[in-house]
Amino acid sequence: MVEYIPGLAGVPATESSISSIDGKNGILAYRGYSIEDLAQNASFEEVAMLLRDGELPSTEELKAFQLVLHKRYEVKRNIREMMWALPANGHPMDVLQATIAATATFYPDAGAKNPNSAFTKSALTKIIANMSTLVAMWARISTGYDPIPPSKNMSYAKNFLYMSFGEEPDEDIVQLFDACLILHAEHTINASTFSAMVTASTLANPFASISAAVGTLAGSLHGGANEDVLSMLDEIGEAKNARAYIENRLKNKQVIWGMGHREYSVKDPRAKILQEMIQDYIKKSNITLSKRFETALEVERVCEDLLSAKGVYPNVDFYSGILYSEIFKIPKEHFTPIFAMARSAGWAAHWHEQVAHNRIFRPTQIYTGSDFRDYPTK
Repeated sequence: MVEYIPGLAGVPATESSISSIDGKNGILAYRGYSIEDLAQNASFEEVAMLLRDGELPSTEELKAFQLVLHKRYEVKRNIREMMWALPANGHPMDVLQATIAATATFYPDAGAKNPNSAFTKSALTKIIANMSTLVAMWARISTGYDPIPPSKNMSYAKNFLYMSFGEEPDEDIVQLFDACLILHAEHTINASTFSAMVTASTLANPFASISAAVGTLAGSLHGGANEDVLSMLDEIGEAKNARAYIENRLKNKQVIWGMGHREYSVKDPRAKILQEMIQDYIKKSNITLSKRFETALEVERVCEDLLSAKGVYPNVDFYSGILYSEIFKIPKEHFTPIFAMARSAGWAAHWHEQVAHNRIFRPTQIYTGSDFRDYPTK
């Protein structure tokens, strides 16, 4: 008898050395380094190399990688023209998935059969570099403006903000955004990473695998929840309305967006860091946010009162949207593409790990249809 487990919950699908989660104690680590240490001390480029290579880079290795990224920021003219041909109201995740897939046509030799070749490694770096450019380009093109060419002297985080807004951002904002990228770079075998691995297991090229991951991340039960959190907070309106709103949704068995995570029975460590970053920035810059943040804090308090016994606490999506909209001034339709931009580092690492010790994924099923029967004759 084969046991059916919906959603493969808790079923090991692979062995991996890339990241680990201790859900009971709220610990997330990349290659053994805690997410708290990395967010505070590392850069996104360092983390991308750590995920790829297994160790933190030396100063010289990091400089070399940054130079390669700078060279790879630019997007082919054909891809740019393709973006201009798409409907301006197209969702950025659909555009990102399409353009990443199309970029494969310029790298026909980036194959899974030789994952350690210089060409394939270059293609993986190209994906990470181009993701930021593509997200920033669509933010401009979809509103009728020409894209801002990438700088070849800026960090990954700074360059993205520059391409998005056309001016060099404040260094405090850059550091904050860099930390956000690190927090979203990897998270073991989630739905989008598994999608990338399944595609990779067929020995598809890395662009196809990352494109599949982008499409999976677009769903509201995965990356798209950060947009839903903001809509929920706007619907609540003020902190004083939070309890009645939450109690009503629970009564009607509706989702509380940004609450709960299959891997954590305590507060998501990334949510903790994001909340602290928002509070620290408010104190440092002396700015005043909209009612959303205070409403979010009250929603968390209410949910802790009503749901903590079930192990339901804020996840990474709960505070990320507030940070992006209130501090970075990024429209909410671009939140999930930024998530994908960061997660490309983890996806690339899993693609390489999968094809290096490959076996095609071929799960089974439990058939529940009709018994064998004959086709009716007249």
